[in-house]
Amino acid sequence: MRLTSETDDRRADVAPREAHTETGQAAERRPTGASARSLLLTVLGEFVLPRSGEVWTGTLVTALGALGVEEKSARQALSRTAAEGLLTSVRHGRKVRWNLTEAGDRLLREGTERIYGFMRGPHGWDGRWLVLTAGVPEAQRQLRHRLRTKLTWLGLGSPSPTLWIVPDASKEAAVREVIRELDLADRAYAWTGPSAGIGDTATLINAAWDLDDVEKRYLGFIERFEGLPVESDRDAFVNQVLLIQEWRRFPFLDPDLPAELLEHDWPGPRAAAVFHDLHNRWHRRAQAEWDRMDEGAAARS
Repeated sequence: MRLTSETDDRRADVAPREAHTETGQAAERRPTGASARSLLLTVLGEFVLPRSGEVWTGTLVTALGALGVEEKSARQALSRTAAEGLLTSVRHGRKVRWNLTEAGDRLLREGTERIYGFMRGPHGWDGRWLVLTAGVPEAQRQLRHRLRTKLTWLGLGSPSPTLWIVPDASKEAAVREVIRELDLADRAYAWTGPSAGIGDTATLINAAWDLDDVEKRYLGFIERFEGLPVESDRDAFVNQVLLIQEWRRFPFLDPDLPAELLEHDWPGPRAAAVFHDLHNRWHRRAQAEWDRMDEGAAARS
């Protein structure tokens, strides 16, 4: 990835394009590096959140099984997610029904908004940057990890230790909320404004984000999913989940830089078009398959 001359822990393998399933053609069932919990969160956001946040254990076990997750691992993922305060369980005779907690509902709604809104269309740029300095001692590794995760999710990059940047001053309020939530107000300082024209912008950007790697991932995403046929509702369900699972990584990787800082061949918009087109195309059949799995779980004694 090259930048225009004047203004001028991110590793996850891209899985092969497709593999056969019992029901027809589908993308490889379990993405490389995808944990049972990660797949569970994708399923909860796509299928449970829109249905009042309630679901049978059996439905989730069946759904994760279709994605290559063994029953024991699926149940462990459920227990861990509940222990994190995102789910609560209610027993109905011999069966258990799970409900999203307030925290779980909020987490999934925020994720859904970010995932589906990411790179949805071109956006203008007023030339202003947001710059943040926030120092967290090495000994506070958990706090450092939380700060990095939250700022990366907002699109900020770190060209050097304790320094974070993004060419989007409108994220000031979101960054302020992160600093407040992590109680770092006495160790952080941020400002917004245009570049002073000192130094090379391309060098700064390349230090903050690995855009060459992001570009390869976009091209791999397009190659994997574009033109992938679906021969059954089960295929549609599996591919829908894996499509979202892969796409949800990009808001962590790509700062969605304005066009002024990129060349016109950046594959992000094309990858976004593939994502939204396939999601819309597979949606009805994937939802139908989910309803069948849920009805089956409800009918079991």
